[in-house]
Amino acid sequence: MDVVKKDISERPPSTDVQPTIVSSVVPDFKDVSSEDDISGYVPDTDLEKRLVRKLDLLMMPTLWLMCVLAYVDRNNIGNAKTAGMQDALDLTSSRYAMLITIFFIAYVILEVPSNLILIRVRPSWYLPGIMIAWGALVAGISQIKTYQGILVIRFFLGLIEAGFMPGVMFLMSCWYKKHEIGMFVRSSKKAFPGANNSLQPFCCEIGKRFSIFFTALCIAGAVSGLISGAVIAGLEGSHGMAGWRWLFLLEGVITIGVAMICIYILPNYPSTSLRFTPEERRLAEIRVLYDRKLHETHQSMKMNPWQAFVAATLDLRTWFFVVLYILDNGVATISYFIPTVLDDMGYSGDRAQWMTIPIWIVATIFLVGVSLSSDRTQDRQWHISFGMGVATISGIIIVAVKNSAARYAFICFYMAGVYCAFPLILIWTSETLSLPKEKRAVAIAIVNGIGDLASIYGSRMWPSNDAPDYKPGFIAVIVMCGACGLIAAAMPIVFRYLPQINSEVEREAEVIEVARSFRSDFTYTMYTFTED
Repeated sequence: MDVVKKDISERPPSTDVQPTIVSSVVPDFKDVSSEDDISGYVPDTDLEKRLVRKLDLLMMPTLWLMCVLAYVDRNNIGNAKTAGMQDALDLTSSRYAMLITIFFIAYVILEVPSNLILIRVRPSWYLPGIMIAWGALVAGISQIKTYQGILVIRFFLGLIEAGFMPGVMFLMSCWYKKHEIGMFVRSSKKAFPGANNSLQPFCCEIGKRFSIFFTALCIAGAVSGLISGAVIAGLEGSHGMAGWRWLFLLEGVITIGVAMICIYILPNYPSTSLRFTPEERRLAEIRVLYDRKLHETHQSMKMNPWQAFVAATLDLRTWFFVVLYILDNGVATISYFIPTVLDDMGYSGDRAQWMTIPIWIVATIFLVGVSLSSDRTQDRQWHISFGMGVATISGIIIVAVKNSAARYAFICFYMAGVYCAFPLILIWTSETLSLPKEKRAVAIAIVNGIGDLASIYGSRMWPSNDAPDYKPGFIAVIVMCGACGLIAAAMPIVFRYLPQINSEVEREAEVIEVARSFRSDFTYTMYTFTED
């Protein structure tokens, strides 16, 4: 066999020349206009400002209201328990814990599959559709006469609600950028091509919206207490039905009504939403791609559900966020028992319902303040650690003091510290595991889904025989809050030394990226093999 060596480095110089790569994994890059649009994107134009304002007025209030109702319907069992449900259904401490546990077992089963479905369907139908379904189940609880019947409904409620929260977070990440160009602080880093090198964006566009969205969790607690107090005081025994049954019926009907309206308001994805003009849709896609520094390799790297699942699970960073969320969710399970804890502290009857409202108002104010600070400084780790530190100190004081008023005050601060970390963990996850979108969707669902498993053991941390102090439960959450804060503080350092384990699809994408980075000033040598 003869080997003929040919030097072909004397080709005409051109920055457009690309090497020919014979590989089944290299796609044909023809979407030049899309590349030109992304590279030519000018941030902070009047059109973009109008687009963001339109999003803020159309999508954010809709999703926020849907989230409020989701958490009202999920957590109203705690209000119903102290309003007569416990006696009517002979709910022991273990039975009540099982009603909470069964919801999250079902929730975890369907959370990832539901997000994979959402990628392929219209959010404007899917999210309100599952909302109608869970509203019907909640209303149905009002007619159930046995503990076993409510247990079955709680299981199906978990299955249906599983797709809501991760779906909402994924939809928001498809519309909003990480950085809000146009507001800057001094830095040595470049903000975007052509910008002043001494300036960089400090506001996190999606971060602010995530934080606003997560105030719905706290507001839901206040709304639930307000509705419960009013319904139990005004409708107890009306038409022969107990107040706690009226509570489920009215909240379920309200949910169904709101969901039907949301079908006509909620936008779909940027490329398909008819709520926006073609020009707005194109800009919405381009600005998000530009913000994430999306190259053609990532555009061409489409993952099927299994590939996305493998990519997300192989990325070790996913599991650090899972641990954070498990710890935060575990210490937040007291939210299902707050009316019971207050009842044992001496605030009985409908007064226990009203007393939950200030707790959630304090948590809302704290969440907004911490989130705004986190966005301004572009920091996640220390703000999560700060919230967990507040919760840890508050827990210690709750255990140490006996005065009911003092304990109540520090329960407010405890809940504030715990709940301010929720949006920051999920924002951090979305920012760190941002590409490709299929992997991001699965990673968010994994963190949210497995994190919710904490409610299975967390619901058993507050047995009635520990009343009125619930010391073992508070000691457990003190330890968990401290651990969560320490892990959050250490994560950026740990990430630097984590081995990078990519899935097969991601490895192929890296080959494409390397191939496309070749320049024409290289020396190209071709070997031709011929038979004698």
